[in-house]
Amino acid sequence: MKLFEKIVNPREIRRKLGLNQQEFWTKIGVTQSGGSRYESGRNMPKPVRELLRLVHVEQLDLTKVRKEDFDIIDYLRETHPDLYKSLKKAVKARENQQPVAAEENN
Repeated sequence: MKLFEKIVNPREIRRKLGLNQQEFWTKIGVTQSGGSRYESGRNMPKPVRELLRLVHVEQLDLTKVRKEDFDIIDYLRETHPDLYKSLKKAVKARENQQPVAAEENN
């Protein structure tokens, strides 16, 4: 999903995650009543759409993210592009293996 791409149906995303409106919307700083309006078709501001994407689509825990993390990523990308690409590839491979590993434990 591209930055600020229109979230077509936030209600569908919320339901797929099994969350009620209060749980879903407060994670991104929106009141339940405000979220209800967005789910009914009211236009979401770009920052709200982006927070929804990061938290509920990308599953990013914003409480764990710090500016320093982004500074490190930018530095690594600029000064060691090969290492950055290698690490990015390793993370993707690990993400693809996690569901398989979980099934093996059951």
